[in-house]
Amino acid sequence: VPNAILTSLQTGEGEREISFDVAVVGAGIVGLAAARELIQRHPSLAFAVLEKEQEPAHHQSGHNSGVIHSGIYYTPGSLKAKLCVQGAALCYKYCDQKGIPYKQCGKLIVAVEHDEIPRLKALYERGLQNNVPGLKLIGPKEIQEKEPFCRGLMALDSPYTGIVDYKQVAQSYARDFQEAGGTILTDFEVTNMEMAKESSPESEDGLKYPVIVRSKKGEEISCGHILTCAGLHSDRLSEISGCSPEPRIVPFRGDYLVLKPEKSYLVKGNIYPVPNPRFPFLGFHFTPRMDGSIWLGPNAVLAFKREGYKLLDFSPGDFLDAVTYSGLWKLVLRNVSYGLGELYRAFSLSAQVRQLQKFIPEVTTNDVLRGPSGVRAQALDSQGNLVDDFVFDGGTGDVGSRILHVRNAPSPAATSSLAIAAAIAAEAERRFQL
Repeated sequence: VPNAILTSLQTGEGEREISFDVAVVGAGIVGLAAARELIQRHPSLAFAVLEKEQEPAHHQSGHNSGVIHSGIYYTPGSLKAKLCVQGAALCYKYCDQKGIPYKQCGKLIVAVEHDEIPRLKALYERGLQNNVPGLKLIGPKEIQEKEPFCRGLMALDSPYTGIVDYKQVAQSYARDFQEAGGTILTDFEVTNMEMAKESSPESEDGLKYPVIVRSKKGEEISCGHILTCAGLHSDRLSEISGCSPEPRIVPFRGDYLVLKPEKSYLVKGNIYPVPNPRFPFLGFHFTPRMDGSIWLGPNAVLAFKREGYKLLDFSPGDFLDAVTYSGLWKLVLRNVSYGLGELYRAFSLSAQVRQLQKFIPEVTTNDVLRGPSGVRAQALDSQGNLVDDFVFDGGTGDVGSRILHVRNAPSPAATSSLAIAAAIAAEAERRFQL
């Protein structure tokens, strides 16, 4: 989104106060999709999106794998399963309407060990229950027809899986929102939300826009209601507003490797492992990108900074927040060997490549380079369980009753963004009586 069409609170005469019916905090893909949906449903209301960075989609939305997921993995009947299948269809349709390039390159979930086959078959049944289009189980010969360099005993073929640049999608949502009359305020890091101290109780504006939202730089807007879609900071915003600190966000960094360009012929579509229910994360996979590169990974290690994309990034506050949370220790103690393995692989290139060679034996350490990283906002409960589904909540009290927090929007949130937006908008309409 060109900076020229982003609005700042600073004007030639200094600061000005602005009032909105609903302020959406967070210009990631979920916040922008929700803002877009709300303004389309309620064109007569004034909406703002508040973003602490200089541009939208700066964190999770701009640092993800770019996969359009088909909805195979998720528990049948869960919000995640339903919204992913709906969201993938809406995502393809939206990209077609807007001319955003994507590739429906498919995905193979490959069993390389005999004990993975029953889990693969169960995954196939789950995908059918979730109404994922086009699924089929294939054998070694068909695997090689689709992925000539991949070896496996059996695979689940998902032709409906695709890839797209989600930053481009998010920026398109931002344009839709602004063209419909919405305001995006960048460089506005929300640090405080409180009820206005009424100077004149009969003031209509005071009644209509009673919540003051303040930025780190001391700028203020007033609004009627607030929707937060703050990803890595969702728990902190909830606390600022006087709502529950649970579930807590613990950041996990995922580091990718990249295949050297001359080796990209080794991979055609997405190649994924069969997930192991004993471990909290999915494991290494092969992901083609829209620019033609192939990403390999990611691993999953505790990030010592919520927006720490480099191996040695460190924030004392974020680190203390994570390590003093009992839920994290319960998760760690249940997964000690897995966690140590991930940590070792974070530093050892050859250990990562060994994971990849289970699927494509031709890959060597000479064929890969260290690539980009993302940080996943993993919601954890106090028992150390990964919160697997979407969590929306509000609170009590003057401010809390005027807020809807999107507390957890895990992968496949980018795929599901338009479907999530419809669910958030319906919930906001119900709570805020829009």
